[in-house]
Amino acid sequence: MRGRGGLVGLRLLQVAIGVLALVPILAGLGGMIGGIGMTGGAVVDVAGRATDSQFRYLSGLLFAIGIGFWSTVPDLPRRTTRFRLLTALVVAGGLGRLLGVLQHGVPPGPMLFGLGMELVVTPLLCLMQALTSRRR
Repeated sequence: MRGRGGLVGLRLLQVAIGVLALVPILAGLGGMIGGIGMTGGAVVDVAGRATDSQFRYLSGLLFAIGIGFWSTVPDLPRRTTRFRLLTALVVAGGLGRLLGVLQHGVPPGPMLFGLGMELVVTPLLCLMQALTSRRR
């Protein structure tokens, strides 16, 4: 019975990661396509074009991180190194976002959602992945 419960737990974790990876994939894709306009910003001058370019680049990275998490799902217990690297990238981005909160105040709701994903949800998933890996 214990082995079966472990398999159920693994499957639930795989489903959770697969679903939650949609957040960076869809946000990244939206940013790549919509650019800074996605946030209500405008591209009206050189600074706006530079900001839009940077936004689209970072959106591409966000998209790739989500795809990276998806790539761990089929063989999750053996993808600890990849999962930890992806988690470190996400947490680093979250720390940057947190610094912005400390310097400029609380951002809009979607950014707070991202902060929670980056500094709470992703590290918890990483911990769960590590526990699953040890059991195997």
